Amino acid sequence: MNKIYIGLVCLMVVACAKNSPQDIASPDKHLQVHLINDDSGLHYSITRDDKTIVKNSALGLELTDADFTKKISIKNTSAIKTINDDYEMMVGKKHKIHYQANEQTYTIKNSAGQELDITFRVSNDGVAFRYHVANPAKKLLQFKNETTSFAFADTTQAWMQPMSVAKTGWSRVNPAYEEHYLIDVPVGTVSPSPAGWVFPALFKVDNTWVALSESNMDGSFHASRLQPNSANGEYKIGTPSDVEIFPNGKLLAETSGDMTTPWRVLAVGDLATVMQSTLVTDVADPATPFDKKLVQPGQASWSWPLMGDNQTVYDVQKKFIDYAADMHWDYTLIDSMWDSQIGYEKIKELIDYAATKNIGILLWYNSNGDWNDAPQTPRHLMLTHESRVKEFARLREMGVKGLKIDFFGGDGKSMIAYYVDILKDAADYGLLINFHGATLPRGWQRTYPNLMTAEAIKGFEFTTFSQVDQDAAPAHIATALFARNLFDPMDYTPMVFGDIPNIKRATRNGFELAESILFISGIQHFVEIPEGMATVPDYVKTFLQDIPRNWDDVKFIDGVPGKYVVIARKSGDSWYLAGLNAETADINLSLDLSFIGTKKASLITDGATDREFSQTEISSDNATPVTIKSHGGFVAVFK
Repeated sequence: MNKIYIGLVCLMVVACAKNSPQDIASPDKHLQVHLINDDSGLHYSITRDDKTIVKNSALGLELTDADFTKKISIKNTSAIKTINDDYEMMVGKKHKIHYQANEQTYTIKNSAGQELDITFRVSNDGVAFRYHVANPAKKLLQFKNETTSFAFADTTQAWMQPMSVAKTGWSRVNPAYEEHYLIDVPVGTVSPSPAGWVFPALFKVDNTWVALSESNMDGSFHASRLQPNSANGEYKIGTPSDVEIFPNGKLLAETSGDMTTPWRVLAVGDLATVMQSTLVTDVADPATPFDKKLVQPGQASWSWPLMGDNQTVYDVQKKFIDYAADMHWDYTLIDSMWDSQIGYEKIKELIDYAATKNIGILLWYNSNGDWNDAPQTPRHLMLTHESRVKEFARLREMGVKGLKIDFFGGDGKSMIAYYVDILKDAADYGLLINFHGATLPRGWQRTYPNLMTAEAIKGFEFTTFSQVDQDAAPAHIATALFARNLFDPMDYTPMVFGDIPNIKRATRNGFELAESILFISGIQHFVEIPEGMATVPDYVKTFLQDIPRNWDDVKFIDGVPGKYVVIARKSGDSWYLAGLNAETADINLSLDLSFIGTKKASLITDGATDREFSQTEISSDNATPVTIKSHGGFVAVFK
């Protein structure tokens, strides 16, 4: 009897455990996710080394005919399984990536007996979770609301970019993730925009950092953001506005198959852990088929930022092809109005000429239908599958390497599907893609290897439009490196050493040079024109001729968002070190470079004036001294 009694108790304990929330920890045990289910619904919290980082935060999904936000019970808790994934990235901070996480799925049931799965993955650098609704009957599932939130202690500080209101700005081109950051503001600060906040959003909880984002947008779901109000430090998932759609398209997710949300991603750890994290691509779908030989990252020359639409003419673009060849770069981007100011026949001549110099040609396109009024051409050729493939076939025959596609219309489901359809169609014709006036990529660069980069940042062009944007650039850039460019490639279009018409430059030349290493972009479109490049010393030109096309590894060295940053990137056996200072005073740093071993490097930094360079020798040590001038920067290569 005793054995039978004990056996029944054991069975009851197992059954209770399967139906109760269980904590799930990271492989190294430093991070832990705790779940609790009570009358107010299902909640989670995150601790790091037993200290609460994310307070009790809501979980829940509501469809038009199924509510999983309240009165729910836990039907089943799966066994914890280990996720091990090795993959390669040609575009990003690392080439070969290993992802390990512990995964657990909770099946919850609402009062109507309907079921929802919530899957958590906890890795050493953070947490990701998503919702899944099985739909064997193939009925129409329609998204209504998501109650997911991220709650922080009231002592938390935040670095966040407001979401612009759709159909505002020049030619109604918003939203395009092109606002200035609010830097080091108290948690709970209300967004200055009623549209909320964009991803990624960065938070500091005592000595722990958290970066929020999302991943794995396959075209079946809308893109999210954070709502503008965050009372008591609780940030809630928000949805796009009604007008952020492809013409006659859907705003919010709906499907006749299973509904799976994007991953909600929280990179968690010290600042180095978060800065070195690849969590957004770790949980993105593996690469779709694309010829690896065609995935060619690199650098590009580009006339438009300093010279404008009027210089998209044959002779100027031929000059920029010669410039790219002289700089040992890979591409020349021919921007808007090429169809009317050069024409297909003469573009083919430029393509053939560029091929003799081993330079690939990239062409600009306007994405838009009627969602904004941007007039630049070519327009409308991207709008349908039939039109796209006809144009892509023509471009492949001409020898075009890739496209820059501009002026998208927001984050609704149909607009996200438009992005994905372009990527898929372009892949069929071997074409590389750069999205501008666009949404955040959210890990697309892993799933679609032909995505080289995307703008989604208030980039260099704005600093040529107004002195206000120019003056804000140092702090803006020093924040974007910790937020926008943290996970996804960013086409800020950096680096100018010469004059900007009607603008007084706020940065020194060393700051500009450092951007060439600090920014991650599959194709780095450099702003500087031949006349400006002619003013730099030979050692600067040589450095820019030899920049690697992609990176094998990354190491965060030092920095504070919005103030300064120092990062090391590895290519082969060489480490490229770069730093910049957004502060108004010089900073003196002691850098631990012992991981490099015993090597020497030529450090290129600022000279006596804003437009001068200087060159000195440094050694890798556990206390390498470096001074960065106000609004200045440096680069060094340890070989």
